[in-house]
Amino acid sequence: MVPQKSSSYKIILLVVGIAVLAVGVVLFFIPPALFPDPANGFNILRSMRLGSGFNVLSAPDQSDISQNYDEFSVWWSPGQYLVPYFFNLAADINIGQAMAVTVALAQLCGLAGFYCFFKKIGFTPFISALSLVFIVCQLAFFVPYVFYNGGEVLLFAFQGWFLYGCFSFKKTGWKMVLFVLFSGWIGFFCKSSFIWMYVAGLFCLWVSTCSYRAGILEWVKKGLWTGVPAAVSLAAIYVFFLSKGQSPATISKGFKLSAEAFSFPLSTPVLSGFSLDDFFHGLMYNFGRPMFSHQWALVILIVLAILSLTLIYVLVRKVPNSNYRLIIMVFYFGAVLFFAIAYLRQLNISYEARHFRIIGLLMVPGMLYLVARLKRGYQVGFGVLCLGIAVYSVNYLVKGYDINQNRSAKGVSGISQINIDQSALNAVMKLDRENKNAIFVFISNEIGQEILHNRVINLSPIADDLKIDMDEYRYDGFSGPLYIVLPESYNGPKEKMIMKSFPGYTGFNLSMLSDNYVLYSTNRKR
Repeated sequence: MVPQKSSSYKIILLVVGIAVLAVGVVLFFIPPALFPDPANGFNILRSMRLGSGFNVLSAPDQSDISQNYDEFSVWWSPGQYLVPYFFNLAADINIGQAMAVTVALAQLCGLAGFYCFFKKIGFTPFISALSLVFIVCQLAFFVPYVFYNGGEVLLFAFQGWFLYGCFSFKKTGWKMVLFVLFSGWIGFFCKSSFIWMYVAGLFCLWVSTCSYRAGILEWVKKGLWTGVPAAVSLAAIYVFFLSKGQSPATISKGFKLSAEAFSFPLSTPVLSGFSLDDFFHGLMYNFGRPMFSHQWALVILIVLAILSLTLIYVLVRKVPNSNYRLIIMVFYFGAVLFFAIAYLRQLNISYEARHFRIIGLLMVPGMLYLVARLKRGYQVGFGVLCLGIAVYSVNYLVKGYDINQNRSAKGVSGISQINIDQSALNAVMKLDRENKNAIFVFISNEIGQEILHNRVINLSPIADDLKIDMDEYRYDGFSGPLYIVLPESYNGPKEKMIMKSFPGYTGFNLSMLSDNYVLYSTNRKR
């Protein structure tokens, strides 16, 4: 590696630290909105606060709405709601502010972890510090300041330190055993998808503790020091958590051979490392208006896969550090193998680059190391590219802050509610205070956080093609007042489909909560 000739990296670290801290302070006064997945986690927390067991979701039973059903949720790991809940209790702040504190601390912790890790595997402090600048420029870094994404930001806080630990042991011993054991639990607590990263990281740990000249017996002995505590850690996760219900890894639609099942994992170094998936509004899994047809998206994906393979090849060939080459190859090809199998089996895992963020993070220092050796013109071009990514990301942050501050509603939770306006939310909270045995129905699963005294049903939004599985929407029986809150755009077939979902009720009354939201209420049994 290039010797360090100055202490300019300290200035870079100081500027990055101050900037990230400042954004975190602003976030405390403009709390984020909620992504759907962590919103489901907070619905579990809501049930726990109302008396259900640990990690148990309690909700009205579809077969008899007067009763509740209880379900231990294994779909999402508990860290995404328990960490903010800790700050909620410890600092006596609302959940929105607690999410802000969680994001601010997790981002700082994650940057510190990756800086230490990059140095640990041989990069200079200057390259390591520049790597943090590149990471902060990415849209993935700014997303949790606008939408709390739960496990994503917690996993970022832990990943760097986990990888640092994987390359910190030169010999086996009880300290390494404890690291292997507890890192599995901590990582899973942050996000369940950590498991494949856990296996990949421990493989690197095993290889790094073995001498390449050692015999097979020595490799097996060293492997036991890693494999046994890892097996115990994974067994505990399965017995005490995963075995209690269904998860994305247990729901398969059958085997389906497709080009994207291979090309998407292969393309992720470029797709995730340069925020391209966000720029394209989701190349394969659209979260906005699609920019390309499926056919053109697949063509782009194949091109990006070729570019990504080329980038990985160059990194492995040109970066003179065996540990870095090891971790790049293990994590990249490990991710390709794991996700290609998952996509071929049609598991409930979306084609989103956020699942592969670790690949984009790992390639950063190696890529900057190579750029530092290019001619000045190429360096300027790369700098312009980074500046463009940064402008795109900051623009997203500014718009998000504006929406959360000026256009979202605020309730008792403190969360920025973007799927209801303030007038409608005030009316809903008033009804909640006036009733003790009512049921509120929403089509946005985060609004239920504002209901403190009554039960909540969260229905999936109905698409414009009106194609739904009625069994998923139908709730039989009768149980006191029913309040259905819908956007005014549901007027027509959609509202009729929602009301038909409650055959035990009749005589719905319509009232406008605001210009954009409508309340359908009844207390009459059919």
